Amino acid sequence: MYAEERQQAMAHLISRRGRLSVVQLSEEFDVTTETVRRDLSTLDRMGLVRRVHGGAVPAGSLTVIESGIGERDQSNTQAKEAIATAALALLPAPDSVVVIDAGSTTSRFAAALPRDHRLTVVTHAVPVATRLAGLPQIELHLLPGKVRPATHAAVGADTVGALAELRADVAFIATNGITVGHGLTTPDSDEAASKRAMIACARRTVVLADSTKFGVETAVRFATLDSVDVLVTDSDIEAADRRALENAGIEVVIA
Repeated sequence: MYAEERQQAMAHLISRRGRLSVVQLSEEFDVTTETVRRDLSTLDRMGLVRRVHGGAVPAGSLTVIESGIGERDQSNTQAKEAIATAALALLPAPDSVVVIDAGSTTSRFAAALPRDHRLTVVTHAVPVATRLAGLPQIELHLLPGKVRPATHAAVGADTVGALAELRADVAFIATNGITVGHGLTTPDSDEAASKRAMIACARRTVVLADSTKFGVETAVRFATLDSVDVLVTDSDIEAADRRALENAGIEVVIA
């Protein structure tokens, strides 16, 4: 079966059966999960399906593309815990300044910060701030802005403006999607602006993303791959994806 025929059949199957996972499609069409992710990205760009974490749904079935923080926090929990733990090895020296982005994995990372490592932490994420408030080793700075219900993160001109005045040692960033061709994306333009400002203010950028984020492109790009120094992910990442990231100059850490 040619790629175009497979993609057409894949779009028809998703339309008939609703949400299908990458693994289900891989078994159905007897191709690798990497091939399925490429096919779904192609179909998404054509408007025939909508990519979601771990699979795809019919193009017209989503009224709200972005899932809420509560829903995301319940998915891929084991991988996210492992990523958060592995990312601790990338902390800068004590008394450094770090920025922590909003996200289910970054919130786990914040909760795992060691109690004997003094840091100044800057965040726009209410869940991150809640985990760190009152800890004696953390000097916590909460960024201003309007809090989005979907992510519980402050966004807007005040958030971006405050970040423009900051110089951080490391930014720990979350993403909704990552592809080699398009970079890192998120569904919301205000959220993208905050992430962009976090990366710009930091000397080093570490992205925390589980393997379901690969091959996913959402509405707004906030960074190209050359903006990323390190990516921490789980062992389900496809070998080809890892090679492509490393060829782009990114250090890939497998949790």
